[in-house]
Amino acid sequence: MTLNTSFLRNVFLYKCLFALTFWNHVSLSVEDELFTSVSNNFQEDVSKQKIMSLPLLYTKSYQSKANVDWVVIQNTTESLSLSEITDHNVKKLIALLSNFRQGSRLTNLTLTNMSVGWNNLMEIFQTIWHTSVEYFNTNNVTQLSDVESYDFDYSGTSMKALTMKKIAITDMYFTQDDLYKIFANMNITDMTIADSEMIHMLCPSDKSSFRYLNFQKNDLTDFLFQKCDNLLQLETLILQKNKFESLRKVSFMTSGMKSLKYLDMSNNLLRHDGADVPCQWWAESLAELDLSSNQLVDAVFECLPVNVKKLSLQNNQISNVPSGVAELKSLEELNLASNRLADLPGCSGFTSLQFLNIEMNLIFTPSADFFQSCPRVRELQAGHNPFKCSCELQAFIRLERRSGGKLFGWPAAYVCEYPEGLRGTELKDFHLSLLACNTTLLLVTALLLTLLLVAAVAFLCIYLDVPWYVRMTWQWTQTKRRAWHNPAGDQGAMLQFHAFISYSERDSLWVKNELIPNLERGEGCVQLCQHERNFIPGKSIVENIINCIEKSYKSIFVLSPNFVQSEWCHYELYFAHHKLFSENSNSLILILLEPIPPYLIPARYHKLKALMAKRTYMEWPKERSKHALFWANLRAAININLPISSEVNE
Repeated sequence: MTLNTSFLRNVFLYKCLFALTFWNHVSLSVEDELFTSVSNNFQEDVSKQKIMSLPLLYTKSYQSKANVDWVVIQNTTESLSLSEITDHNVKKLIALLSNFRQGSRLTNLTLTNMSVGWNNLMEIFQTIWHTSVEYFNTNNVTQLSDVESYDFDYSGTSMKALTMKKIAITDMYFTQDDLYKIFANMNITDMTIADSEMIHMLCPSDKSSFRYLNFQKNDLTDFLFQKCDNLLQLETLILQKNKFESLRKVSFMTSGMKSLKYLDMSNNLLRHDGADVPCQWWAESLAELDLSSNQLVDAVFECLPVNVKKLSLQNNQISNVPSGVAELKSLEELNLASNRLADLPGCSGFTSLQFLNIEMNLIFTPSADFFQSCPRVRELQAGHNPFKCSCELQAFIRLERRSGGKLFGWPAAYVCEYPEGLRGTELKDFHLSLLACNTTLLLVTALLLTLLLVAAVAFLCIYLDVPWYVRMTWQWTQTKRRAWHNPAGDQGAMLQFHAFISYSERDSLWVKNELIPNLERGEGCVQLCQHERNFIPGKSIVENIINCIEKSYKSIFVLSPNFVQSEWCHYELYFAHHKLFSENSNSLILILLEPIPPYLIPARYHKLKALMAKRTYMEWPKERSKHALFWANLRAAININLPISSEVNE
């Protein structure tokens, strides 16, 4: 549609008018005259051209010279924002707004910093109610006084949404219903009254058209909308930052809201002790519920809407999600962040759960079977917990690899808190060996190593004849103990013999025919201790061997293949060797009667091998011509003056 010359001229003149008022501060009287003239011509031209608009183009702000008037914050074809509205300029404001009748293009109006009385505020509302404004916002209304009943005409309006923030009523005494019924009965879809210290709101007197109500940051209590059945179309109700205390009463409040889908009760004082009090009045249509930042505990799961799909219980005092209490089969999103949970909850009551937020709780070692019990979960937020990096956490770390990226915030949000040495380590960098974390494998390995060690010790004991040495040590100890406890007179004189003879019975002929005769006869007679004639009857053989060795200056061992096959010869050698080390003496004389091949010496005769390797032994010569020298050397080796005792004389 082509605009005529008159229309373009008026548009240009209107632009110039606001430019002059902004830059040159023309007087109010001139402005009123120009405004009236231009407005009348403009409306006439608009009616001719069938264009319903008022071209207020981006004039930022202005003030008159004579009187302080409102300030234009924003001015476009569809939006107008004015500030500094007082009782002095209300009439002029009403006159201005009256020009925006229904059909104009102005749809958004914002009034800020209003200092007006109740009646003037209602006059402004009533005027706007019958204009083309669809979205009306007020911010910071002060000096609101003289509240009284007002007959408000709600008919024939284009209004869709009203937003009021920071409304301060200066009256101390007035009828509450006069204030609240004006807003409760508004025939609009959206209404917001926030940050205004509002303590109550009436239920609409008739079936209301409200679909959206926002009363955040007020002083509303549990008495709000109790037994109210006229909010049938309400879909969204925001009651954040108020003073609600009873979750049961909140449930009852929603019972008449048949279309309610979203309810925000966050940042209140809500509690529910679960003391067998009915709490199932929730609106069946309620799909999203925000109960974050309250004082709720585990019993809250006894008082939840059964059809809820999104539930936020963030920042409460929940320590456990009791199984079998809540059957929320439609629940898809659950927010349990900033509570006191010690483990991931199961999904026995949340069969449709897809998103779970459990950040900032007290989870040390989360369960690794979470995704098995919750197969539909697509995203798990479990970061920022005080994880304890131990074997139990290894399974959860492996779970992340198998989950295919279902852990939100991995790896930055998953950090070790305990033990102290691993604090700050990301879970992805924490590793322990399979043996250290698998108890069954560790026990089996330890058992196998123990059996192997026992087998090795048993083999060494058998190979080295350790049991025999233990038995001999025990017998020697017992003999010595008995000797210490015997009276001093029973011990007899020490060193009664020059030598004790140890030999095998198979070599007894050589001992009796050669050794004994050549040592005990002739010059330098040698006193020999022989078991056949010197062992004391009644005593054990071991005790007799020990006594004879201790009473003898030397111990002569007649070595041969027969000797190493004799058990008693081994005993005698053991005790004699023990005396050698305990008294630091040189009391052993080894006579090799016949050569002994090394393979014939048993393993337990390792002391004999060591003695033959380290000590000089005497070999019995086969040539008779060398016998005299042999006996002379042997006599010299055992030559010692012994004390004469009665036993020897006998």
